[in-house]
Amino acid sequence: MSSWTRWHGPAMARLWGFCWLVVGFWRAALACPTSCKCSASRIWCSDPSPGIVAFPRLEPNSADPENITEILGRSQTYMGDAGCHILNSPLMFLVSFSNFTRNKLTSLSRKHFRHLDLSELILVGNPFTCSCDIMWIKTLQETKSSPETQDLYCLNESSKNIPLANLQIPNCGLPSANLAAPNLTVEEGKSITLSCSVAGDPVPNLYWDVGNLVSKHMNETSHTQGSLRITNISSDDSGKQISCVAENLVGEDQDSVNLTVHFAPTITFLESPTSDHHWCIPFTVKGNPKPALQWFYNGAILNESKYICTKIHVTNHTEYHGCLQLDNPTHMNNGDYKLVAKNEYGKDEKQISAHFMGWPGIDDGANPNYPDVIYEDYGTAANDIGDTTNRSNEIPSTDVADKSGREHLSVYAVVVIASVVGFCLLVMLFLLKLARHSKFGMKGKREGWRGLGTHHPDGESL
Repeated sequence: MSSWTRWHGPAMARLWGFCWLVVGFWRAALACPTSCKCSASRIWCSDPSPGIVAFPRLEPNSADPENITEILGRSQTYMGDAGCHILNSPLMFLVSFSNFTRNKLTSLSRKHFRHLDLSELILVGNPFTCSCDIMWIKTLQETKSSPETQDLYCLNESSKNIPLANLQIPNCGLPSANLAAPNLTVEEGKSITLSCSVAGDPVPNLYWDVGNLVSKHMNETSHTQGSLRITNISSDDSGKQISCVAENLVGEDQDSVNLTVHFAPTITFLESPTSDHHWCIPFTVKGNPKPALQWFYNGAILNESKYICTKIHVTNHTEYHGCLQLDNPTHMNNGDYKLVAKNEYGKDEKQISAHFMGWPGIDDGANPNYPDVIYEDYGTAANDIGDTTNRSNEIPSTDVADKSGREHLSVYAVVVIASVVGFCLLVMLFLLKLARHSKFGMKGKREGWRGLGTHHPDGESL
């Protein structure tokens, strides 16, 4: 029993690891073509027989197809259909350098390299046959950004070397594509159909390049005519490019349009204020056309100024990132701030409770009337994004600074009036008391003189 446990413990794990290592080396050996040698980033083919039939290292199930960046060939006379299939795969996008110098290639089809973004394709020293199959090489040379061009030749029917730059083949030219598109400004949720026609000799193939289109779509193609139907269009597709592509042996042409989707605003982000150089209530709004923004403070329109204003920091097509910026806010600015985004297709509203400074006399610095975070919906009006001045005349407005000033002035006035009234009352009480003391003192003195039978200082008998 103990030996069985040991066998299924670390020993078994080591055995499985060794097996996987052997399989890995075996697959790597099989992955390299017979005519080639392979390294981590390069495929080097120098044996003319049996030719390049396939590139297993570039197949989707290969362990490291994305590491191959160079393909070099020597003395090659054949590149089979399987090799074409692999070279035509999306995994070849990273190959940027191909060198087939001084091979024995008489023809080289464009479909081997149609998806490659080649910085260099070296083909010097190959005995090409003058035909439409190699006209794409001439086109590539003419459109190449590098000033250095290769001296390429082909053999005509008389076995005469013809410079590839001078090659003229009848009925062998670039195709053209024409996209007959209606107005591609459409409302979210609607559908649209695009039509395209292609022309050329040789007759080109037609296909659609829709990139990463989110909306559901389907296409129909008949010879040189094609259509693309997009249904239930998503707002995420606004700004996407749609292309109709015509392709033949010589090259390709495309006609493109940009899709514009109109949709109601959505406030996707609204958070409590943060402090940096200024206090900021951050938000993110999506909408097309550009939505108008309006802030409300405690239910009244917030008149923006240089001290409180909306700032848009980043614009990404139909998405706007910004904040309501407040310069040195106090406890008088604590309260509920509501953002309203509106355009002709609808509106969205969200509210946040902001606390900037504790109220005087409250130890914990919190205002019990305002919770930390509130999200509610209300009806509002709006201003344009980026415009920091309120232009609404329909709803009574309240400026936060003016309101706080009026409140302070009222408090001071009440205090002053109360002080004056109190002072006056004290003076009156003092005078009344003084008058009573003076009257009683004189009366008592006269009665004392009369009782003693004395004479008044003026000579009268009392």
